[in-house]
Amino acid sequence: MLGAAEPSWPPRVAAAALVGLTLPWYLWAGRPALLGDTAAGAPGRRYVLGAVLLFLPAAVLVGETQLVTFALAPQCFTLLRLGAALRVLGVLGAVPYAGWVLVWRPPASEAGFRLLLAAATFAFAAFLGRWTIRIIGQSRERAALIAGLEAGREEIARLSAAHGALAERERMSREIHDTLAQGFTSLLMLSQAVESELDHDPPRARRHVALMTRTARENLAEARALVAGGSPADLAGGSLAEALGRLAERHSGETGAPARLTVTGTARPLPTAHEVVALRACQEALANTRKHAGDAVPVTVLLEYAPTP
Repeated sequence: MLGAAEPSWPPRVAAAALVGLTLPWYLWAGRPALLGDTAAGAPGRRYVLGAVLLFLPAAVLVGETQLVTFALAPQCFTLLRLGAALRVLGVLGAVPYAGWVLVWRPPASEAGFRLLLAAATFAFAAFLGRWTIRIIGQSRERAALIAGLEAGREEIARLSAAHGALAERERMSREIHDTLAQGFTSLLMLSQAVESELDHDPPRARRHVALMTRTARENLAEARALVAGGSPADLAGGSLAEALGRLAERHSGETGAPARLTVTGTARPLPTAHEVVALRACQEALANTRKHAGDAVPVTVLLEYAPTP
């Protein structure tokens, strides 16, 4: 603008000053409107109005000011709705051209050239603005999609945590039923037996007290293993056959009825999960035997290893 061939120096300085004022106006009103959530609201319209009022007199004074349209057009399409932005864009092209013609009375050839330039500027700015609006719309759709995905991920994490907590409670319930509950039942039965034996059979009462101590230690070990989430205490550092042997021995000591373990096939280590299931099933079976058949019924536990494939 300052280096234009015409008009004279004072109009060019005035036009440049008006255009220069758009920078503080943008920093004060335009940037907050562009970055805020109310871009299409009153702050955005107020900024566009101020920018247009600064642009129009400068564009009337100096034709080169029309280049500023390429900076204002994207902002108009960002801050205004499509129809309003197109109307403002038409004003940015028509008013400066009409004012320039009326003020400076240029030759017909130059006026025609400026008219074509204004039309081309309007067409290009309209195309650029529509493209800007489409990009903004896609960005908002992506933002909504990302927000939905994040909300879905949080919901999935919450449901996964809830499902994990429920599964852990079910596991703890099964483990307590198969280990600690049965151990406490054995302690209760042994204590009742000791009460009836103290007067007439002290040696047997002492054996039962020793068995109570052993059962309590085993229950404590099971509780620690349960909290740690490891394998049952009976399987720690031993084989399945050894664990079942100790289980049969404990059952025999608690009930007084013979309980023996018979192992057939070639003993070998099994996956921990399989050994835990076998041990728990045997514990439940022995508890049901004692509950439904009585303490005096002999019990045989058969552990049979199938041939390896």
